[in-house]
Amino acid sequence: MTPTLRLVLTASLFGLSSLLFTACTPSTSNDKTASEVEDKTEADVAFSPEIKTRQFLTQVALGREPADLIITNTTMLNVFTQEWLPKQDIVIAKGRIAWVGDSGTWQGQATEQFDANGLWAVPGFGESHKHIESSYLTPEYEAALVIPQGNTWTVEGSHEVSNVIGTRNVDFWLAAEHAGSPLKIFPAIGSATPPTVYESGGGYYGYQEMSDFMQQDLRVVALGEVMDWSAIINADNGGHQRIWEMIQATYDNRGVVEGHGMNLTSQTDISAFAAAGLASDHEVRLAEEGIEKLRRGIFLEVKHAAFDTLIPKLLEMNLQDWSNVSVTTDDRDVFATLQLGSMDYNIRNVIQRGVPTEIAYQLGSYNTARHFNIDHLVGSIAPGRYADIVLLSNPETVAIERVYANGLLAGIKDKYQLPIADIEYPQWLTETMNVGRSLSAEDFAIHAPEGQKTVQAAVLQPFWFKPDFITKSLPVSAQGTVDADTANNLIKVAVVDRYHGTAAVSKMIWQNAGPKTANSALASSQSHDLHNIWSVGNDDAAMALAANTVAELGGGWALVKEGKVVATVKLDIAGLMTSRPVTEVAAEMEHLQQQADNMEWIGMPGLPERMRFAFLTAAPWKWQLVAPYKGNPGGLVNVTTGETHPVIW
Repeated sequence: MTPTLRLVLTASLFGLSSLLFTACTPSTSNDKTASEVEDKTEADVAFSPEIKTRQFLTQVALGREPADLIITNTTMLNVFTQEWLPKQDIVIAKGRIAWVGDSGTWQGQATEQFDANGLWAVPGFGESHKHIESSYLTPEYEAALVIPQGNTWTVEGSHEVSNVIGTRNVDFWLAAEHAGSPLKIFPAIGSATPPTVYESGGGYYGYQEMSDFMQQDLRVVALGEVMDWSAIINADNGGHQRIWEMIQATYDNRGVVEGHGMNLTSQTDISAFAAAGLASDHEVRLAEEGIEKLRRGIFLEVKHAAFDTLIPKLLEMNLQDWSNVSVTTDDRDVFATLQLGSMDYNIRNVIQRGVPTEIAYQLGSYNTARHFNIDHLVGSIAPGRYADIVLLSNPETVAIERVYANGLLAGIKDKYQLPIADIEYPQWLTETMNVGRSLSAEDFAIHAPEGQKTVQAAVLQPFWFKPDFITKSLPVSAQGTVDADTANNLIKVAVVDRYHGTAAVSKMIWQNAGPKTANSALASSQSHDLHNIWSVGNDDAAMALAANTVAELGGGWALVKEGKVVATVKLDIAGLMTSRPVTEVAAEMEHLQQQADNMEWIGMPGLPERMRFAFLTAAPWKWQLVAPYKGNPGGLVNVTTGETHPVIW
C-alpha cells in the first residue's frame, strides 16, 4: 500500500476531511516559503494558570524556588511500579507535588516540614463513579465528610442534579472548589437528562448541551453512565437520537463515555455494550459477567455488593493486569458513610479478600485517573500532580493518620482540619419545588369505574424487572375506590410531578413494601433519576401530608405515622442535598431511621430507604410508574417499548 493511499484510508476512517484534503492536493501558490515563515511574527500566547503553575514547579524541583512543605522519611507507594519505596521525601508547592525522591537529596528550601517516619504514603483516593447527591450533602460538606477518610477527588455522575437544574450543572459542581473547598470534582455529565422520553424534568441534554459542557471546563471528563439501553439499540425508540447525539458530542470533545450495564450479562449484550462505546460499568454483580466485560475492554467500577463474587474470581484466574478495575461507592448517604467509611472502606475490603495491598490502592486511585485521562492531575504521588497524600500507620488495614489535599493538612485521624467553604446558593438551587398547589387526599385516591365491585389492577413491587406487571383482582370500597390492603401486603404508591406546576399525580397498587402502621406514609424527593416526589402509604390523607411536607421543606424526606409527621430530613438544595454540617444531617437521618423502627412495615422492618431507587427507568426495568404525561394520565409505562396500560380496569 502506498503512503498516500494509507493516509487517505486513515483519514476516511476517522473523518479527518482536512487531513484528506491536505494529503491529496498538490502545492499551491498559497504555500509559505521558508523566508516568509521566518519573517512571520506572532503575538505571544498568554499562559494559562496550569502552565504557570507547572513552570513554577519546575523551578522548585530544581531547587531554585522555595517549597511550601516537605514531607520527609515516608515509605511511599509508587503506583507506576507497584512498589513501596522507603525513606522518601515529597516536596510540595502551590498545592502540587514538585519533587519526589530519596530523603535528604532535594537541594531546595521549604517553609514547613513534617517528618513522616514510620508512616506509609499513598495517593489520595478517588471515586470512579459516585453521586454526591446521594450523600445528601453539598460538595463543601461532602469534603468535610470524606477527606478525612482519604477521598480527595471524585468523578461525579451528575444526572441527579442535572435533572433539576439543567444547563447550570457544571456551575454547581465547580462552585465549592472555586470557593476554596479542597475536594476536586470531575463532572461526568448526566446522560439520563431526562432518563427516558416518558419523563420530563428540569433539564434536557442533547448534542449542543453536551458539547457546551465539555468546552466549559477541563474538569468535565465524561458522559455519565448511559442507562437507556433500549434507546441505544432501537432506532425507533424516542430517545435514540438524543442519546447518540450525546455520545457523539463526547467523542467530538475527546471525553469518556460511561456505561450502565445492569443485567447485560451475555456475550452478545456485552459486545453490543462495548461496541456502542460505553467504556465502563459499575453495575457488575456476577463474577463471570465481570470477567466477560473485562475481556471486552470495559473498565469495571466495582461496588461493595460485588466484592464477594468478583474479587475472588479475579484472584483465582490470576489476573496479571488490574489496570481496568477500580472500586467505588456509587450511592452512599451521610449516615452510612459515617458508620462504614467511603473509599477507605472499599480498599480495606478488597485487601481483606486477598488483593495485594499495592494493587488495592491502585484500584482506589491511579486506575480511575488513567481511565478518565486525568492521571496528570491525580491518582499518584508524582511531580506535577495535586498534593493529595494519605499517610497511614498500617497500609493493610487502611489506618489513616493524616490526609493532605492540595498540599493542605485536611484530615487528622477522622477529623476534618479545614474551614468549610462559605457558599450562598442561588434561588435556582434552593427553590426547585414547583408542585403547583397543596395536595389533598383526593389526589391520591384511585377511583374504580362506576358500579364495579371489583377491578383488575396492574401491580408492581420494588425492583420488579420481569417483562409483565402482576395482575390482581381487588375489591372496590363503599366509596368507589381501590385502597391499600396491608393485611395482604398491598400498599399505594404515587409519583408527584415537582417540575411543571400542574400538581399531576400518578398512583397505583404495589405489593411487599410500605408501612403497616395505620394512617401512615413515607415520601421523598430523592427519587432516582428524575427526582419527582414519591409517596408510599396506606392512607390517602397520610400520603398527601407526607408529599406536602417534602414540598414545603424544599425537598427531602417526610415520615407520617398515624396521621402525624414524626420525622423529616431537609434537602433544600435541588431537593437532593443540603448545605448543613455533616453531624446535623446525619442526626436527622438517624432520627428518621429510629422513628421508622418504631413502626410496622410490610416485608423487611425499618425504613425502606432503597425506595429512592425503586422508580428508576433504566435497564433492567420494564414496567414502571412515572409522573403523568401526554397520552398516559396513569403514568404506567413499559420503558423499553413505550407501551402504556391503565392501573385499574
